[in-house]
Amino acid sequence: MEALPLALDKIYQWEKTKRSDVYLTQPIPGRGPEIYTWGEAVGQARKMAAYLKSLDLPESSNIAIISKNCAHWLMADMAIWMAGHVSVPIYPTANQETISHVLDHCEAQALFIGKLDDWDSQKRAVPKNLLTIGMPLFKGKAHEKWDHILKDYPPLKTNPRRKPDDVATIIYTSGSTGVPKGVVHTFKTMAYASIHGDKEMNVTDQDRMLSYLPLAHVFERWVVELNSFYSGFQVYFAESLDTFVDDLRRAQPTIFVAVPRIWSKFQLSVFEKISPTKLSLIMATPILGRVVKKKILSQMGLDNCRFAASGSAPLAASTLRWYRKLGLDLLEGYGMSENFGYSNFTRPGESKIGYVGTPNPEVIQRIAATGEIEVKSPTNMLGYYKDPQKTAETFTRDGYLKTGDVGYIDQNGKLKITGRIKDTFKTSKGKYIVPARAENILDAHPYIEMSCVSGNGQPQPFAMVQLSEHQGLRWKNANYRKEIELTLTMLREEVNKVLESHERIQFIAVVNEPWTIESGYLTPTMKLKRHVIENEYNKAMEDWYQTEKKVVAI
Repeated sequence: MEALPLALDKIYQWEKTKRSDVYLTQPIPGRGPEIYTWGEAVGQARKMAAYLKSLDLPESSNIAIISKNCAHWLMADMAIWMAGHVSVPIYPTANQETISHVLDHCEAQALFIGKLDDWDSQKRAVPKNLLTIGMPLFKGKAHEKWDHILKDYPPLKTNPRRKPDDVATIIYTSGSTGVPKGVVHTFKTMAYASIHGDKEMNVTDQDRMLSYLPLAHVFERWVVELNSFYSGFQVYFAESLDTFVDDLRRAQPTIFVAVPRIWSKFQLSVFEKISPTKLSLIMATPILGRVVKKKILSQMGLDNCRFAASGSAPLAASTLRWYRKLGLDLLEGYGMSENFGYSNFTRPGESKIGYVGTPNPEVIQRIAATGEIEVKSPTNMLGYYKDPQKTAETFTRDGYLKTGDVGYIDQNGKLKITGRIKDTFKTSKGKYIVPARAENILDAHPYIEMSCVSGNGQPQPFAMVQLSEHQGLRWKNANYRKEIELTLTMLREEVNKVLESHERIQFIAVVNEPWTIESGYLTPTMKLKRHVIENEYNKAMEDWYQTEKKVVAI
């Protein structure tokens, strides 16, 4: 791998050349946004790094960060690296069990705590003897406070540097299939992803991004934090879920990335104001269509967006087409924590619906005999922290990462993902089912928020669905339920027309309890925890199969 500038090198560069330029915009409830220039942000990081160095911790100690996205998250990360240590992010929605596991497993020497919604519950997972540092937006008690440290410690005068092969971070997976694993990345793997990713997206210091997806996840860490370090663009933060649209309008991002659930929610919010059929007719009208499309994008805060992308999970083809008709060339990418998100990407004008694009520079892809996608990338992790056996199982003998995904490659090198190996199940007829095939179609319907296809050991699979917020309220009203049941019955028939006979959905079960991160049904990146959902509804499943109804309710 060629010599590349590392993250700290670029940070020092912007501190010098863009010292007075705005870098971070942090909304403060009741006060409006707080702005930090490059000089101010790096200056605070220098003072915090001086404090961390004063602790005389062992070299390359693991220091954890738990906080919702905020300006001081990025400053804490800089400080940890300047002080010669390793940053370990924890999801801000993590429960006690997960927090305890991460802190214990990585042997954290300190913990930065920031903006959180459930600290009263989460704090029980933190050992009393673990040093805690409260960032400015933290409302609880900590051993030290960020602002007090800034007053007591002068900034580092030198520019500490790290070696390419030094461990930079341990990113714990979101735990969709069990206990989170610690993915180890170096400054070199992050540098390669950032530099070449920026080139692919034509990122410059004139771009703007809104940071709202968890920084504890590799997607946001790479595309927003690391890319801002490397390209020097402005980063805005979201205040809360309630203010998200206003935050987006304020940021006016030129680059916007989201997971499929976000894109679907935006689309559903439009459909709740105007029916899909009526909107399609309007958009097909040349003059009026242009006006309406621009208005919709403006209301989303995306009218200045030149680059939009979806990742982390498959996006329904119909949703993708809808955004492109709207005038947003929505692109998809593919990557994992294990290769710092850097694998495949669809280029503007070259995208193919249902595919995640060709490999990024220096990435090699292949399909194993089992159908599993295998990737060799200069950004592949060192391994799983303290787990050499799992690490060995995850790589082939010739250095390819076993992704756990199945798919195929077309004649032009474009990759299509058809499902996850672990999600596949077998019916009582001995037929294998890949849930994603039906779920992608179901999730594209405006009535449905999300779906989970199941039926292991049953004659035919079935689908559990959570209705959109609006339709969920109508479902509770007896006057509307018949209409929704009829719509879902027709949807089931449409889905079954494109599925093989053994894949066809026997019935659709409408769930009442929302599937959320807080309720434990979703990971922090909004992926389904299938084992949790299936365990929850397992008792009702037999009764569902006994009925001849095509739509059932819990």
